[in-house]
Amino acid sequence: MANFTQKLFQASGRAKTWRVFVLLILLTIAAGLVVGGSGYNRLSDKIFAKTSESVRLPKVKEVPFRLGLDLLGGTQLTYRADVSAVPTADRASAVEGVRDVIERRVNVFGVAEPNIQTNYSSGNYYVLVELAGIKDVSQAIKMIGETPLLEFKEKNTDKRELTAEEKAKMILNNKEAEKKATEVLGKVLANGDFAALANQFSQDAGNLGGDGNKKGGDLGWISEKDQPTASGLDLAEIFKIAQKVPVNQTSKDLAKTSNGYEIVKVEDRRTKTDSFTNEPQVEIKASHLLICFKDIKNCDSGLTRELALEKINKLKAEATPKNFTDLVKRNSTEPGAREKGGDLGWFGRGAMVEPFEKAVFAAAKGSIVGPVETEFGYHLIFKQDERKIEEAKVRHILIKTMSETDIVGNQQDWKNTELTGKYLKNAQVNFNPNDGSPEVSLEFDDQGSKLFGEITGRNVGQQVAIFLDGYPISSPTVNEAITGGKAVISGKFDITEAKLLAQRLNAGALPVPINLVNQQTIGASLGQQSVDNSFKAGLIAFALVALFMVLFYRFPGLLSVFALAVYGVILLAIFKLWPVTMTLSGLAGFIMSIGMAVDANILIFARLREEVHAGRPLGSAIEEGFKRAWPSIRDSNISTLITCFILIQFSTSVVKGFAVTLSLGVLVSMFTAIFVTRTFLKLIPEGWLENKNWLIGVHK
Repeated sequence: MANFTQKLFQASGRAKTWRVFVLLILLTIAAGLVVGGSGYNRLSDKIFAKTSESVRLPKVKEVPFRLGLDLLGGTQLTYRADVSAVPTADRASAVEGVRDVIERRVNVFGVAEPNIQTNYSSGNYYVLVELAGIKDVSQAIKMIGETPLLEFKEKNTDKRELTAEEKAKMILNNKEAEKKATEVLGKVLANGDFAALANQFSQDAGNLGGDGNKKGGDLGWISEKDQPTASGLDLAEIFKIAQKVPVNQTSKDLAKTSNGYEIVKVEDRRTKTDSFTNEPQVEIKASHLLICFKDIKNCDSGLTRELALEKINKLKAEATPKNFTDLVKRNSTEPGAREKGGDLGWFGRGAMVEPFEKAVFAAAKGSIVGPVETEFGYHLIFKQDERKIEEAKVRHILIKTMSETDIVGNQQDWKNTELTGKYLKNAQVNFNPNDGSPEVSLEFDDQGSKLFGEITGRNVGQQVAIFLDGYPISSPTVNEAITGGKAVISGKFDITEAKLLAQRLNAGALPVPINLVNQQTIGASLGQQSVDNSFKAGLIAFALVALFMVLFYRFPGLLSVFALAVYGVILLAIFKLWPVTMTLSGLAGFIMSIGMAVDANILIFARLREEVHAGRPLGSAIEEGFKRAWPSIRDSNISTLITCFILIQFSTSVVKGFAVTLSLGVLVSMFTAIFVTRTFLKLIPEGWLENKNWLIGVHK
């Protein structure tokens, strides 16, 4: 290859031009296969079928375009920022801080081109989050965090009990709720329209969609792993009810949940799949036997790596499903092994460290695999069972009951302190030296250290709770005032959850709390129409530009059309391989770049005409035309690129899409003008075109 390249650049005249032309053709073919890979593969299949399976063209990898929310569909979430504790003059900047933090958190998960905007309406500040390709609303909420706020709280000593009158009121209300729910259930069982009855009677605040229309009680696909909704609905509770209901039927009896009385209709069931890979989600039930060695932190087995490996191989030789638990209790170096027998319960992908996960998911059910080496030592793994995660498509009718909270307010066991994630300096994953469980250590800045010292000082002998996203993570008892500015979040984490928590905390704490007020899934039907319209607009733009170039610049104009086709194929291939997230604004930038792509050709051809008018031979006129046009091409394109760079750095994501596609279009257009058009012109025999000046629009 190096020898070929050397010969290419040492060559001169037409030989070098032909070699460059061949390279351009190969580049265009490669780009064409990237852009039209699916069409090429279908053609390969057709040829294979029509030739009695004797001829098959090699397949190519199909690379899809990465589409934005407006084209692909996805999830849209609207959060309301609670700025009540922020001075009026600082509220707008505080909400902008929320937007920046959410954007950083979303970027941790690799979501393409999130669109995150803020606005002020009717006295409230809102943050709109649009995530392309994420159709599972619960997944999106979990990704961002319903109330992503780190708080330190102390015991609330101001709680009050219900009065006798209030208790009587609550009991009466709940009896009426049961009576009403029974009546609604009767209407459902009498073959009433479930969606219509849900719209009429359901008291779930989430039944109202973002468009203002009721959703007929539709909860979409839910599973026992789902988190509560923004309206406080416990989806895991509803899924347990749905498990007892056949498909296309409704529950025959009222079910009591923490929210009230539920009537459930199951429309379908399926195995839950990963949103990105589309593979079925499965859970594994397993136990393990661990032998650590001296190089492992907090290991006191006294074994070298070699002796640990030798020991675990001997244990594997005698291990069976029947005696595995006993072997664990007698030999495992894992803290708590004697009590738990190495039981890990049910877990899914991402819950264990990578070598462990790879081994257990590849193992057959009922088998013992290992030894597997991880950062904790050597493991033997007994894979007891495997199951797919099921989900159901559910509608429901909720008749709410009254709780103590509805009367006396949300009296928490804990009350807020001034210490929040705002004062967090760093968060990292460590492992508990006693039981090896993952935990997240926190380090505060100077102000946070002072606040933490005051909180622990006044709560010696009492518990201090750490809350994340409104949920208690841990509530350790304070033995003495802690002035070092460090704390530990220890809970029932797996390694993935601990890493995720540290990432979210390091991404930044929210300046103010936020509440999810609206959620919806956006379909791509509008987007498809926009794509179709944009495709038509692009074809029309290409046709008009091509017509203008041919009519005005004749034969060079025709060559520029071919160069423009090469430009389009290469640019679309870059969009796929980069990958660039295509939005409506991005498509606008691409279509605009088609017109700009011939700008360099126009400058070159204008200079070419001037040189031919001056009496230069055609070959010399081509070289001089390119030479004289280059400064104008360079300066105009650099000024456009500077503008695009400013838009990319300082504008919103909507404008960024336009700027990115336009800047890429400018760069590729410079390449096609300087190399492709020039190569095409130099391939034309000078003698053939010398006496046909009318073909270049020159009349002598």
